[in-house]
Amino acid sequence: MANLAVYAVSSMNSRGRVIFEDLPAGRSEFQRDRDRIIHSSAFRRLEYKTQVFVNHEGDLFRTRLTHSLEVAQIGRSIARSLHLNEDLVEAISLAHDLGHTPFGHAGQDALNGCMKDYGGFEHNLQSLRVVDVLEERYAAFNGLNLCYETREGILKHVAKKNIEKLGELGIRFTQHKRPSLEAQLANFSDEIAYNNHDIDDGLRSGLISLHQLNEVSIFSRHLAQVKLRHPLIPERRMIYETIRSMINTLATDLIQQSLINIQAAQVDSLDAVHAAPPLIGFSERINQEQQQLKKFLYDNLYRHYRVMRMNSKARHTIEKLFSAFSTEIRLLPSEYQIKYTQEGYQVIADYIAGMTDRYAIKEYQRLFTITEN
Repeated sequence: MANLAVYAVSSMNSRGRVIFEDLPAGRSEFQRDRDRIIHSSAFRRLEYKTQVFVNHEGDLFRTRLTHSLEVAQIGRSIARSLHLNEDLVEAISLAHDLGHTPFGHAGQDALNGCMKDYGGFEHNLQSLRVVDVLEERYAAFNGLNLCYETREGILKHVAKKNIEKLGELGIRFTQHKRPSLEAQLANFSDEIAYNNHDIDDGLRSGLISLHQLNEVSIFSRHLAQVKLRHPLIPERRMIYETIRSMINTLATDLIQQSLINIQAAQVDSLDAVHAAPPLIGFSERINQEQQQLKKFLYDNLYRHYRVMRMNSKARHTIEKLFSAFSTEIRLLPSEYQIKYTQEGYQVIADYIAGMTDRYAIKEYQRLFTITEN
């Protein structure tokens, strides 16, 4: 890829794949990674996995799939300005949620609780497990055999108890080294995307209001600017224009501050990036405003009683499914029963984590609801 910075990841300084493959024709190594992720079964299932609102609550709310696409778009745009590897940022962005359970964070917390005596459950680690082990599409290997840097970016954090299981990937956590700038950027692109689309979905659902959001400085400032420029536009367009303007401000600030950080650290190679402190980040002012926004969304949207009620149903569904399968393994599909003899409770976690929202609901109904013909 042309015009890459000396500290960016490239095919030349990549640590490669676990299983050697010939170079791809007509595309880069990280384009190949992106393509494998897009064609995976786990990626398709993201269409019916929750962000905040469960899939059946409305067609216009974000799903894990649309969220991942938004993260990739934001990430690529910023990567281009920073002369980083756009294809790597895109691959990480598209893969970062592959291991998420149905029902969003409520499902993840419930499954972690169910697995507490069997190693716990972490969605980042599960995303890595999906691309390393669970996808079964290729004759020569399990998983997708992605490049080291893509896998490194997927694994944003991990519990100490699981570090030793990760081999080469876990070393940076023990040595307190940073991942690539592309991985750091994908993480911030994720934050920009979910904060802003949760505002949109929250307003659309009626769970939060413009009046409430006026308490949030970054939103109120951009809303006032939009009203000044376009005093007569309908409210829906005003909201879109405000969110669009916010995303532009966040992306611009991230680019400017990250360049300042990179120049101050005088990094001149990928190895220097690993040894430096985190370099991708917002300015102090924007970071404080982002924290205020996140707190607002937590207090007013994620903890709204309607969301909490749905989360309670989600936890109940996950816990009942796990209990049923762990009590009677023969309730699992036959291929999972075979895997259970080798890997134990992790297979139950794999099965549940791979479910979409609607499949989990149907599976619950099949196991616990008696219907009359």
